[in-house]
Amino acid sequence: MKRILIIEDEQVIVEVEKDYLEASGFEVEVATSGDVGLKKAVEEPYDLIILDLMLPNTDGYEICKQVREVKNIPILMVSAKKEEIDKIRGLGLGADDYMTKPFSVGELVARVKAHLARYERLTGDQGAKPKDEVRIRGIRIDKLSRKVYVNETEVSFTSKEFDLLLFLALHPNRVFSKDELFEKIWGMDSMGDNATVTVFISKLREKIESDPSKPQYIETIWGVGYRLNL
Repeated sequence: MKRILIIEDEQVIVEVEKDYLEASGFEVEVATSGDVGLKKAVEEPYDLIILDLMLPNTDGYEICKQVREVKNIPILMVSAKKEEIDKIRGLGLGADDYMTKPFSVGELVARVKAHLARYERLTGDQGAKPKDEVRIRGIRIDKLSRKVYVNETEVSFTSKEFDLLLFLALHPNRVFSKDELFEKIWGMDSMGDNATVTVFISKLREKIESDPSKPQYIETIWGVGYRLNL
């Protein structure tokens, strides 16, 4: 049974989320303050974390940052903050997804399932061979170890950053819209949410481009989307 940690201080929201997730077959634990949530997230084994931003003692940004330093499990950030800058900050710290309150609990459960299924499929693939890697000019992507080397120097990638880079590398010179990339990597319809893809493309460029302001690998096709050039 998959274990989920909810870090949320609004009791009504906690109860609804917990009930729906348990009814869907998940084991759920709850922390209602940031410091307790951080301790649980770092020290105990969970398969996914649902993380509120506005928390007493330690906010969600700091929790996300510290958890991402030691774990690569999916982090689904939720908040009443609707400004795009808040979402960009959260995703930039390593969150895999960002939902703005109020939202449908059914949608939350669907996203939890999608993230878990994708994470399990990618990390549980034992069929890959040590030589199963993708090379594009100075980039080498090792699919087995999920490591990326830029000019033979290993560069650290979060789970979703790796997924996005690998997907683009496996389909070079093909243009994908933001909606298509969101559906392929996050496993659900974008529902008009393009900021997530924009943030992750920016993060990829910071890590693989010698000059992110003049990208040589990931090209923006204005009005259409992105492509990774051979």
